[in-house]
Amino acid sequence: MNRRDVLRTAAALPALGVALSAAAEQQKDLKITGIETDLLKPPPGEPYYDALQTLNVDKGAVVLRIHTNAGITGWANSWFGNRGEGARVVQSILENEVKPVIMGKDPAFPRRIRAELWKAMNYQGVTGVAQFALAATDIALWDILGKNAGLPVYKMLGAYRDRIPVYSMCGWYYDNDGDLSHFKRQISTAMDQGYKSVKIKVGKYSLADDVRRIRMAFDTMGKGKRLMVDANQVFDRSEALLRGKVYQEMGCFWLEEPLPPEDMEGFAMLAQALDMRIATGENLNTKYAFADLIARHGADIVQPDDRRAGGVCEWMEIAAIADGYKVEVASHGGGETNLNMLLAMPNAIYMESGGPQKMIDGEALGPEAPGMSSEVSAEEIRKYKVG
Repeated sequence: MNRRDVLRTAAALPALGVALSAAAEQQKDLKITGIETDLLKPPPGEPYYDALQTLNVDKGAVVLRIHTNAGITGWANSWFGNRGEGARVVQSILENEVKPVIMGKDPAFPRRIRAELWKAMNYQGVTGVAQFALAATDIALWDILGKNAGLPVYKMLGAYRDRIPVYSMCGWYYDNDGDLSHFKRQISTAMDQGYKSVKIKVGKYSLADDVRRIRMAFDTMGKGKRLMVDANQVFDRSEALLRGKVYQEMGCFWLEEPLPPEDMEGFAMLAQALDMRIATGENLNTKYAFADLIARHGADIVQPDDRRAGGVCEWMEIAAIADGYKVEVASHGGGETNLNMLLAMPNAIYMESGGPQKMIDGEALGPEAPGMSSEVSAEEIRKYKVG
């Protein structure tokens, strides 16, 4: 089975067709009548770090609402944990590039709308930050479809399960934390919140420091818990292999993004050389990049980001490609959009989260409300809106 065969397989997802037919039956003359966007700029918080970046200081988001003639509004939002001005770029694309294409269209055809947007934006490029805008549009369209049909989106997509295991991304690097006391508190808090799995950052300093952090995490979590490690692209191939063998011996469940995302040969080498799971994908755009990675056997777990990957239609096709190769899926990021998609795929194993999360026995439950449950509160918009 080659990359071309797998892409054909992904394009034939039956659940999407069933869902769209059901939505079309609810309101046959549904049309898009307008869009609204708001730019949000929360104040800086306490900084924390991965191996390469500073986060929680320069944040921003764009909130999208797509209106219809039936009075149904589809919501989506796109957050930037650093370099918050990226949200302003996405807002501009939505207002100036997306809006003219989607006005008057039937939202029951999100894949066709995506194809039309791709064609319209192809000259200036449809990867990178443009995918954030296309993704927000697609997510809002699916929110409309779910609301129109009276179903949560995961049931529109052909639900496979109604709950999914969740892990806490809580083991960041912090200022003035040489004794790892802040690091330990974060992991202890995650255990108190009901998580059974935790992910920590590695790779910022020496291998010895990584070992110290991993031991502290395991000791703090106690028996029967899983630990994932995330290097955020910081290693070259030789360093990734050296440290990966140590992480493997220490019992870590997966090694995430040890290499830059474009080094797909390097990922294939690591996946072959290590017995532990290799996870990556948060920085890849579209199913084409994922098809290349998966066909090279460069990952045991792919992690599409609902914003960068391109939204619901693209995310589901990525997951289908992965399933064809017996590759598992874990979302990059949490929230209701990722939750809805994960619940619809048989090869989904984890949702990422952080902080308090509604769970039963370490698993997030499927939303009950129709649509994507992607609304942003009026209070949050009022509080942080700029421009």
